Amino acid sequence: MCRLFGLTTGGPRVRATFWLLDAPDSLRSQSRRMPDGTGLGWFSLGEEPVRDRAPIAAFRDADFNSEARYVASHTFVSHVRYASTGAPDVRNSHPFVMDDRLFAHNGVVRGLDVLGSWLTDAERAMARGHTDSELVFAYITAQIRRHGDTRAGLIAAVGRIAAELPVFALNLLLAESGRLWALRYPDTHELWVLAPELTEPGAARHMSSGREPGRIDVTAHREACAAWIVASERMDDDPDWRLLDPGELLMLDGRQASSHFPFGTPAHPLTTADLSAAESVSQT
Repeated sequence: MCRLFGLTTGGPRVRATFWLLDAPDSLRSQSRRMPDGTGLGWFSLGEEPVRDRAPIAAFRDADFNSEARYVASHTFVSHVRYASTGAPDVRNSHPFVMDDRLFAHNGVVRGLDVLGSWLTDAERAMARGHTDSELVFAYITAQIRRHGDTRAGLIAAVGRIAAELPVFALNLLLAESGRLWALRYPDTHELWVLAPELTEPGAARHMSSGREPGRIDVTAHREACAAWIVASERMDDDPDWRLLDPGELLMLDGRQASSHFPFGTPAHPLTTADLSAAESVSQT
């Protein structure tokens, strides 16, 4: 299945090099199993979303590896793709950008013709590729505009999708400048969060590195700053990784975190047996 990664400090700009490239289970390492696309998104000094995408695996993408080492931001969203809907193509690679937000998705949502009918022509035109993910984002964006509030629009959009469309999984990351939302829905795929800890100079972080006694000094890899990390799988063996509960919508705003449970069980849940061969392979 696709892999999600999000980081936010709520303010200070840091590099995500450790998590993207150097962690025991970095996103670059995960991309060896996710060959169909790579994307990295962040926020510029002017607080505008920037993203770079390619329809190739991250470990083969020179731009991804360079940006992972040198770009500094308070918020990152990254994604490595195993295609289920839409061919490997730069337009189908995550993250997507709409209305100064970054978005990435892991899962399968069916009924795209119905979903498209909920959008105006202008709203549908925001989706440039051919993925269920981008169309879901277009609908979330439209609902945020209608409600005038990101949390309310996100809940309204996902709630209607869950009530009316077949859903296998709808794990997502949605980022604004300095804020990050993470949703695990329903319980099909995992989504993990690691709370901030301040890494002081000379400190060490516990890793599955194969070295005795299993600890490596990572201060050369990341800056001394606390950050929230959200990922599809635990990227090291830190015992503080927490698995989000099914249906949990986690909002990270600065150093503050709040969890919400606004969604019931999908009305039309899909099982693995309902998926096409390509979808089934991409979701395992």
